[in-house]
Amino acid sequence: MLFSSLIFMAVFLPCVLIIYYGPLRRHRSLQNVFLLLASLGFYAWGEPWFVLIMLLSILGNWIFGMLVDKVRASKVKSRTVISVMLIFNISIIFVFKYLMFTLKTINSLAGTDINVPQIALPIGISFFTFQAISYVIDVYREKGEMQKNLLNVGLYIAFFPQLIAGPIVRYETISDQIMERRESWDDFAHGVCRFIVGLSKKVLLANNFAVVADQSFAFSAADNCSVAFAWLGAISYTLQIYFDFSGYSDMAIGLGGMFGFHFPENFNYPYISVSVSEFWRRWHISLGTWFRDYVYFPLGGSRVASKLRLVFNLFVVWFMTGVWHGANFTFIAWGVMYFVFISLEKLTDFEKRNIPIAIKYVYTMFLVVIGWVFFRADSIADGISFVGKMFGAGALGLTDANFTVFMKENIWYFVFGIVFSTPIARKLSDLVTEKTSETNPLIAALYSVCLAAGMLFSLSYLVKGAYNPFIYFNF
Repeated sequence: MLFSSLIFMAVFLPCVLIIYYGPLRRHRSLQNVFLLLASLGFYAWGEPWFVLIMLLSILGNWIFGMLVDKVRASKVKSRTVISVMLIFNISIIFVFKYLMFTLKTINSLAGTDINVPQIALPIGISFFTFQAISYVIDVYREKGEMQKNLLNVGLYIAFFPQLIAGPIVRYETISDQIMERRESWDDFAHGVCRFIVGLSKKVLLANNFAVVADQSFAFSAADNCSVAFAWLGAISYTLQIYFDFSGYSDMAIGLGGMFGFHFPENFNYPYISVSVSEFWRRWHISLGTWFRDYVYFPLGGSRVASKLRLVFNLFVVWFMTGVWHGANFTFIAWGVMYFVFISLEKLTDFEKRNIPIAIKYVYTMFLVVIGWVFFRADSIADGISFVGKMFGAGALGLTDANFTVFMKENIWYFVFGIVFSTPIARKLSDLVTEKTSETNPLIAALYSVCLAAGMLFSLSYLVKGAYNPFIYFNF
């Protein structure tokens, strides 16, 4: 079930809110049980049997949490539990996400004919598995209390706002909120506003950029694409994936706020970055900090004796980041690309060098856009071919009718997309803080009108059945 679907907004969410704040209002334990059941129903909406994988993850990691809490005094026993826990969780991801890819690769390289089973991918498996791992490790590190109640562990792992596409909420962040959260009308109202902002980003911007990007990549695959149309497609996908994913994160954070949960921010205007390293401090923050705290720091991070070890640590993190995103060599190449440039930046102290900001920005965004091309491509060969067309190799001239048509039809989407991918949006939002709205009610009223318009136009698009994909469901 998509947040940006009529069934979710018109039926599922209102029913959950009415029951949560109605008959269950003063019963925290019953509220948690209800939210868990609602979350499992939300997850089972598309493929009911996938919920069994979720239940296996919940049960297994609840047991591991109790075991590691019990044997924490013994370093050998506790590390053994952590190792088995990692094998358990990684095995689940491997079977459903990487087994087919692995067997196909073996057949291709070794010339074998191993039967490749067709295994459906449970939606969001990488997200909820990483949260499950976080629970056990945080209990081991004493950064969160072990949950004796299986249902509370289930709620942490399966809570529907962040279940399918994050942000990846680490256990230490909300361990106290499971039983001790405090709902308020301010949080609820802010959550509603945040949800509408995210919905507007997803439906009004991302979905329209998706149409342009899909057409550009399709024409490129048919060798019927000009240089200008290739660049338009690459930029469209760059904007699509940002508004698609950040919009969904906004909706998740807003939904959490409606129920008294406070989730971490997942994006901080990554497209204003002036280094690749900065880009990744601003993009998918919850994933970056997860790898930093659970992989990079345990390996030694940057506080190591040699630069070679630093490079190795970075390689492990970025190789895993690429693999996490999907079972395709394009994702591995994408992750390795970031490993190379982030390593070079760290080894050369790039961020501290006195280089004009404009040059740093162009360098960063050029690499980001090229990276998204490979992320979007079906194969490395397709990615190379598309990038080639961006620079004239195999392209049908400098421009063509497709570029002209799509540019004219979507010019205002590009204007708003570029504007709202910068802090201009945040500065406009700051104008309607409580203090400002008290002194300037006109601005507050204008903000409310904009939210209402965003909601109305989004619903209009959904009612007429507009194109409504979501990129990160694949991960």
